[in-house]
Amino acid sequence: MVSLAEVLRRHWPEYERQFGAQLLPSHRRAVQAILACRTGALGGEVYRCADCCRDHYVYHSCNHRACPQCGQADASEWIARQKLKLLPVPYYLITFTVPEGLRAWLRSHQKMGYALLLKESAGTLQDVASKDKYLGAQLGILSVLHTWGRQLQFHPHVHCVVPAGGLREDRLRWCRPKAPDYFLPYQVLGDRFRNRLKAALQGQPDSGQIPAAVWRQKWGVNVQSAGSGEAALKYLSAYVYRTALGSQRILQAEKGQIRFKYKSSEDQQWHILAVTAMEFIRRFLQHILPSGFQRVRYYGWLSAAAHARWERILALLDWTVPIRQVPTPNPAPLCPHCGGPLFWVATLIRGPP
Repeated sequence: MVSLAEVLRRHWPEYERQFGAQLLPSHRRAVQAILACRTGALGGEVYRCADCCRDHYVYHSCNHRACPQCGQADASEWIARQKLKLLPVPYYLITFTVPEGLRAWLRSHQKMGYALLLKESAGTLQDVASKDKYLGAQLGILSVLHTWGRQLQFHPHVHCVVPAGGLREDRLRWCRPKAPDYFLPYQVLGDRFRNRLKAALQGQPDSGQIPAAVWRQKWGVNVQSAGSGEAALKYLSAYVYRTALGSQRILQAEKGQIRFKYKSSEDQQWHILAVTAMEFIRRFLQHILPSGFQRVRYYGWLSAAAHARWERILALLDWTVPIRQVPTPNPAPLCPHCGGPLFWVATLIRGPP
C-alpha cells in the first residue's frame, strides 16, 4: 500500500505547475498539512526507554480533516456524543441526492451550494412531516454532507438521521408514524426538495447556467430503516472526521499511474481502478470543503437552541439520557524494541513555515 502523503510528495509539484492558477487556498493548505503530518515539520515529543535507553520520536499530527492519518479519535468521540441523543424509538436514514446536471454548479459554488443542500433537505423533511396525513409534528434532524462516490467522483448528497416520530406543535404529545414500517413518502420528499432548492437558487450567481431539465426530472430520495440509529451513526462517522480516501485503499503508485481499490455498489465486490496521478489528485482535491464549512448540522428539536423542546420530549417519552461512560485511558507507552516503559524527555519545536 502507498500513503496519500507519498503520492502527493511525488506528484504534487507537477500538479502545482500545471494547475497552480486554478488551485484554491483551501486546497493548498490541505496538501501542506498532509505532507507535514507526523513529520518533524510539526514538532513532536521525545521519549526514552527506562531499560534500553533508546530514544523514540513521536511527531505531531496535522489534525486537518482532509488527512487520512487523523480523525480516528475524533470520530470515536463524535459517535459517543451522538449516542447520548438517541431516543428509544426507531430511526431512519434519509438520503437526498441531486441530479448530475446540478453538480457542475455546485462544484463551482461550493460554500453556498453545500449550505443550501443542508438547509433545504432539512426544510423538506420538516415540511412533509408537519402535514397531518404523514406525521403532523416537528422532527429532530442530524444532517451530514457527503461529496464523494466510491471512485472519488463528485457526487454531493446529504444523509439525515431522523427519529421515527416528532413533537406536536403545541408540545403536548409525541407523534408516532401512521404505520410501524412506514415513515415519510420518498416521492413527495423528492418533489418538495427539488421545488425548495429551485426557489432558493433563483437570483443566485450563475444559477441561469443550470440546465432547465434539472427542474423537470425526478430527484432521488432514499428512505431506509436504521433500527436504533447506532449503525447509522457509525456509518456517518466515516464522513464526519475522515477524508474521501484512506491510504489503505491506495495499492500502487508507479509510472505516473495510481491504482486504488473501491467497492462496487452493484455487486458489493472490491475492484481496482487505475488513473493518472494528475487525475487522482484532482479527484481528491474536489472533496476538500471550503474553509470553515461545517458538514454536520442539527435541525428542529436537535438544534442547540431547542433545549426546552428536547427536555419536553424526554418527559413525554419518560426517557432518561444514559450517563456517558468514562473512556478507558490509553495504556502507558512501551519501548518497541525491548518492551520497557517509556518516559518523556523533551518536546521538539515545529519547524519554520
